[in-house]
Amino acid sequence: MNRAAAEARGRRAERRAAWWLRLHGWRILGERLRVPVGEVDLIARRGRTVAFIEVKWRERAADLDLAIDPYRLRRVAAAAGMLAPRFARPRDDIRIDVMLLAPRRLPRHLIHVWQP
Repeated sequence: MNRAAAEARGRRAERRAAWWLRLHGWRILGERLRVPVGEVDLIARRGRTVAFIEVKWRERAADLDLAIDPYRLRRVAAAAGMLAPRFARPRDDIRIDVMLLAPRRLPRHLIHVWQP
């Protein structure tokens, strides 16, 4: 798969993840935010919780378990640390989540997957 196709697939996965989150009461605050230390695919709020979310798409559901690793989570956490002052209020709970998507499967939302 070439880079343009992978980019388009990633954007579709992020739109699906955002849709799923909205259906479950989340408000999307930001999408694809890049800072020098990394990128956050989605930032969402529900009540006093702000989630910095990494979205992963795989063609086979069986491959989703290997889609996320400590290196990627460290980069998301570092980016979240830089972005949190912009999106979180003083008493908000901040967490790192992952959304896993595959064809013909409901999205899987893993909450609070990274503890720095």
